[in-house]
Amino acid sequence: MQGTMHSRPTAGIETPSIPSDLESPRAKLVYLFLSTHGEASLSELESCLDMKKISLYSILSTLCERGLIDQDAERYRLC
Repeated sequence: MQGTMHSRPTAGIETPSIPSDLESPRAKLVYLFLSTHGEASLSELESCLDMKKISLYSILSTLCERGLIDQDAERYRLC
């Protein structure tokens, strides 16, 4: 017997949408993290997402250039 997984929407939980022009899985991960946590520092992103700072700098720079996130001192958040 084959099982099928059905997902049911959870009341009160809104699924964040990812901009369609984001193709990189890592950029999507950073975007989703910021959308669910509000804001984060580079160190928080590094430890929570288990990513290297050099990768994060590139991703965050791209997201800022595309107007998807803002940087305020050491913190990043969605626009």
